[in-house]
Amino acid sequence: MKGYTIIGIADHVDFSTIEFVVPKIAKIAKQLTEQYQILVVPGAEVTYVPPQQISEAVRICRKLGAKVVIVHGETIAETVPPGTNLSGILSGADILAHPGKISKSDVQLAKQRNVLLEITAKLSHRVTDAHVASLAKKYGAKMIFGTDTHNPENLIDEKSVKQTLKLAKLTWKDFLAMQNNAIELIQGLYPKD
Repeated sequence: MKGYTIIGIADHVDFSTIEFVVPKIAKIAKQLTEQYQILVVPGAEVTYVPPQQISEAVRICRKLGAKVVIVHGETIAETVPPGTNLSGILSGADILAHPGKISKSDVQLAKQRNVLLEITAKLSHRVTDAHVASLAKKYGAKMIFGTDTHNPENLIDEKSVKQTLKLAKLTWKDFLAMQNNAIELIQGLYPKD
């Protein structure tokens, strides 16, 4: 699988789907991990949930088996409720995906709360990667590289990673730091005995 050793599987969830989707993802992630030489991490992406209810959705995702919880941020490619970035950071989520024109104060809060800010390879969301990266680097917030893959053909290779980095005005060293942030997240979820 293009050299991947760990991959996360998540789907968009809201209160109408959360109880159905998350347990199924947790189950298939376990089965895939057992069958292949790759760690498959079960997750959920809380999407289009009113900001005041995001914390509850994150809590339910974790209870139902999501190891990584992502909040679908305020990308300029899709309309989500204003305040989603802030609520996502405050909710205890692990990652704020495609946070769009995230504010300086939200980036500073993400640093304090250890919420990873996504730099995404997905065409429709990566328009604001340079903005996110600039603020994250300025204020010391951690970033994570995401593909937002919706099928196996969308998994990217090194060439595509470098293209995304260039558009975000980031370097290979920045990419390695993002990979290290991902490893730290996974090690926190799966501590070695």
